[in-house]
Amino acid sequence: MSRDTSVKRQFGHRARLALSPSEVSKTDDQAHAARTLWNLLHAWWQMMPKQKRTLKHADAAIRQARQDIDFLAVLPAQAAQAVLKTYFRAWKNCWEHRADAPNFKGRIRTVMSVDIPQGRDLNIARVHRRWGQVNLPKVGRVRFRWTKDLPVGKHATAENRITGARLVKDVLGWHIAFRVQTLQAAPEPHQGPDIGIDVGITVPIALSNGETYEHDEWLTPKEKTRLLHLEQRAAQRKQHRKPGEHTSRRLHRTYDRIAGLRAKAKRRALDWQHQTTTTIARTYATVVVEALTIPNMVRSARGTIEAPGKNVAQKSGLNRSISREAWGRTVTMLTYKTARYGGTLVKVPAPNTSRRCSACGFTTPGSRESQAVFVCKNPDCGWSGNADHNAARNVLHLYRTGLALVPAAGRAVVRRAKRVKPAAAR
Repeated sequence: MSRDTSVKRQFGHRARLALSPSEVSKTDDQAHAARTLWNLLHAWWQMMPKQKRTLKHADAAIRQARQDIDFLAVLPAQAAQAVLKTYFRAWKNCWEHRADAPNFKGRIRTVMSVDIPQGRDLNIARVHRRWGQVNLPKVGRVRFRWTKDLPVGKHATAENRITGARLVKDVLGWHIAFRVQTLQAAPEPHQGPDIGIDVGITVPIALSNGETYEHDEWLTPKEKTRLLHLEQRAAQRKQHRKPGEHTSRRLHRTYDRIAGLRAKAKRRALDWQHQTTTTIARTYATVVVEALTIPNMVRSARGTIEAPGKNVAQKSGLNRSISREAWGRTVTMLTYKTARYGGTLVKVPAPNTSRRCSACGFTTPGSRESQAVFVCKNPDCGWSGNADHNAARNVLHLYRTGLALVPAAGRAVVRRAKRVKPAAAR
């Protein structure tokens, strides 16, 4: 009897909505109501004793709030239930040490979103080669850009179907992110080689085999000049605003243009990361990366009044450069893409990977002479080469010597016994 190797997978597909001004207003009101409901839930949680912080009591509280507060009624009931489940899930993630504790959501920095948990409420139909239609609760029938075939109509089955969606707003407007569940064949174990990766700022991704992946600036010189001009204009207009006065429409338009340029840079960065991580996941069976604690790396060096920090401006620039490269997002992409192609991603301890010589194994002070040059100061070695390449070889060496941490995803990694001589990292 043949064993079924098919597995259920879920992925998302995002498409732009074509909303009229009245539909945009209705969707905005729903998003504001969802954010307010989250804040009310958080206030209720802090106020109630521990024995009454249950899903049943919270459900009764939000039902009463929807009756007492008029503008909360614009949010569909199922979307309100989704906010409740998401809030309780956030606390569970906190208790399991996967995330920080949930907090209040501010109006400015919070992404506006509305959840549609039931896929059957969408009634998706394709009306044109480039357009489809979807039903949004309490908004109506709206069009969206059809850029990918979706399992709708006669193509939808119990295994391949749309289970729900989420409305998300960014600088380009409202989008709908479909949650698609599909049945796919389990990937065969990847037969490619192992590779170590060192991430950086000057060289974003360096591999242990000497290959590097680099990119240009996310904005062109003209776009950078335009962004600087808009930021200066916004600062000047903000100076003339009196305390407590509403932001003018001119300043709002300037902020929108700034957000548009920054969003363009982010889209280009995402595109580069997707292409690069897909190439790596397709080529290599085991991808080894450093277990970096990025929040600690980008912590401010400002210090306190009693103990002020040193080189605060330089550290601030370094923090911005690290955040711009988004190393954590790169690792996240590699995690699920290596699993998709039958490989695995492994994390190893990060200390001394850039200071250790990959040829002799000694960590000698001053060996890294510059950002790009590594010269081993061990008198018996004297190896020299690219510093990023050397660090990537050390990352792979840690995995081959059995110092790997728990695999992030994919097939299991067999740890070698320490008494066995590992293969050379080079």
